[in-house]
Amino acid sequence: MATEALPPPQGGTDAHPGPAQPTTEAFVEVQESAEFGELRRTYRSFAFPLTVAFIAWYLLYVLLSNYAGGFMGTRLFGNINVALVLGLGQFATTFLIAWLYSRHAASRLDPKAETIKSRMEHPEADA
Repeated sequence: MATEALPPPQGGTDAHPGPAQPTTEAFVEVQESAEFGELRRTYRSFAFPLTVAFIAWYLLYVLLSNYAGGFMGTRLFGNINVALVLGLGQFATTFLIAWLYSRHAASRLDPKAETIKSRMEHPEADA
C-alpha cells in the first residue's frame, strides 16, 4: 500500500532541532586531538591485553584437547573431568571479560567519548 505523504521538510519541524552535523574537517580535527588519542589508548590498553590473554587461554584449551587426552580425561570427581572444567571455564571467562569491559567502558571510556561527542555536536559551547 503506497502513501501520498510528502517527505518531511529538510529543516525539521521540531521546536528543538537536533545537534548540528559536524563537518569532515571537525572529524579530522577530533581524530588528531590529544583527547581522542587518550580515548584510543585507554581502550587499547584494556582490549588488546585481554584479547591476547583470552586467545592464548582458548588455544591452550584446544591444544590440550588435541594432544593431552590423558590429562584432559583425568577425573576430578564423579564424572567431572579436567576437559569439562576447562571447557566451562571458557564460558566463564567470556562472561567475565564482557562484564569487566562493560565496567571499564562505563567508568573510563564513556565519559571521555561523551565529552568529545558533546563538543562535536555543540561547537558553539566551546567558543
